[in-house]
Amino acid sequence: MPQVLPKNNTNWRLRAIMGGSAGNLVEWYDWYAYSAFSLYFANTFFPDSNPTVQLLNTAGIFAVGFLMRPIGGYIFGKLADTKGRKEAMTLSVLLMSFGSLLIAFLPGYNSIGIAAPIFLLIARLLQGLSVGGEYGTSATYLSEVATKERRGFYSSFQYVTLIGGQLLALGLQLILQNIFLTDQQMHDWGWRIPFVFGAMLSLVALYLRTHLNETEAFIAKDSAAKKEGSMKELLKHPQAILVVIGLTMGGTLAFYTYTTYMQKFLVNTVGLTKYQSTLLTFCSLLIFACLQPVFGAISDRVGRRPLLIAFGVLGTIFTYPLLTTLSHTTNMWAAFGLLMAALIIVSGYTSINAVVKAELFPVEVRALGVGLPYSITVAIFGGTAEYLALWAKNLGHENYYYWYVTACIFISLIIYFKMRDTKHTSLID
Repeated sequence: MPQVLPKNNTNWRLRAIMGGSAGNLVEWYDWYAYSAFSLYFANTFFPDSNPTVQLLNTAGIFAVGFLMRPIGGYIFGKLADTKGRKEAMTLSVLLMSFGSLLIAFLPGYNSIGIAAPIFLLIARLLQGLSVGGEYGTSATYLSEVATKERRGFYSSFQYVTLIGGQLLALGLQLILQNIFLTDQQMHDWGWRIPFVFGAMLSLVALYLRTHLNETEAFIAKDSAAKKEGSMKELLKHPQAILVVIGLTMGGTLAFYTYTTYMQKFLVNTVGLTKYQSTLLTFCSLLIFACLQPVFGAISDRVGRRPLLIAFGVLGTIFTYPLLTTLSHTTNMWAAFGLLMAALIIVSGYTSINAVVKAELFPVEVRALGVGLPYSITVAIFGGTAEYLALWAKNLGHENYYYWYVTACIFISLIIYFKMRDTKHTSLID
C-alpha cells in the first residue's frame, strides 16, 4: 500500500509540494528546450534557405507533438486514478528523458536525409505523450496535498515550475551563447547540449518522485472507486469537461503566445538579436514565475472566478493593442514593458487554472478529468499557436493572429462569467 501524506504535517506537505514541483520543472524544461533552441537547429533538419519557412517546419513538429498530449492525458490520467498519482508522475519523467536523448543524438538532414525530420517527429511525439500525462497528474497531486485554505497558493507552484522549465532552458541558452560557444558552434552542435542536460535532470526528478508520498484523497478511495478512472465514468461529468475546455482555450493560447512563441516573435518581427530576445524573454519569465504564488494566494482570499474574469476582460481589451505596439517597437526595454503587461494579465489564468480544474471533478476521475480535456484543448489552441502566428506572418497579415488570440480569450470570458467559483470545493469527497 502506498505511503500516504501525513495529516497536518507541514514538513511532509512541503516536501510533497517540492518533490512534485521539481519533477514538473524537469518535464517542462525538456519540453521547452525544443522551442528555445529551434532557432539554432531548424537548419539542421530542414535545409530550406528561408528562415521563416525553417521555423514553420520546426513549429509544425512542435504542434504535432501536442497531438499526443490528449493520449498522454488519457493514459497517465487513468493510471493516476487507478494506481496512484505518484506512479503516473514517475513513469512520465522516464518517457520524457528518452525523447530528449533521441533528439540529442539525432543526425541531421545532410547525414540521413528525410529520416532526420521523421525521427525528430517521433521524439516529439514521445515527449508529447509524456507531458500530456504530466499536467493532469501533477495538477491533481499538488491540489490534493495542499490544505484547503491555501490550495490556490500551493497549486500555483505547478506553473512556477512550468515557467521554471522555460527559464532553465533559456538560462542555459544564455550561458552557451555568451560564455562557451560562438553562434556558429551553437548552430553546428551546441544546440544538442540542452537535450543531454535534460536527460540527466530526469534522473534527479526520478529520484524525487520515487520518494513522494501518495495523497490522502487517493488513499481514502475505496477499492471500487480506484477502478473507476475510465472514460465511462468521466463522461458522467459533461459540464465539468466543457468548463475545462472553455476556460483553457483563451488562457493557453495567450500563454503560448507570450512565452514559447515570443522569443521568435522578438527576432522575426520586432528585429531584436537572438541574444536580446533570449535575455528579454528570460527576464520577463522570471518575474512571471514569481507572480504565480501571489495570484494563487489572492484566489484563496477572493475566489478563483474573479481572477479568471479579470484575465478574460483585460485580455479581450488589450491583446490586439499590446501585440500591435510590440511589433512596431524598436527599443528592447520598451518591448520588455509591453511583454510584462501581457504576462501580468495572463497570470490571472495561469496561477489558478490547475486548481480550478482539479476542483471540478470527484476524486475517482480527477486526474483523467483534469488531464484529458485540457490536453485536447491545448493541442488545438496552444500547440498550433506558433505555427499559426508564423503562417499569418508569412502571408503578410500578422495582425490576423492578434485578432484570433483576442477572439479565443473572449470565448473563455463567457465561460468564466457562467461558471461557479470552486474555491470551497472539498477534494477528499
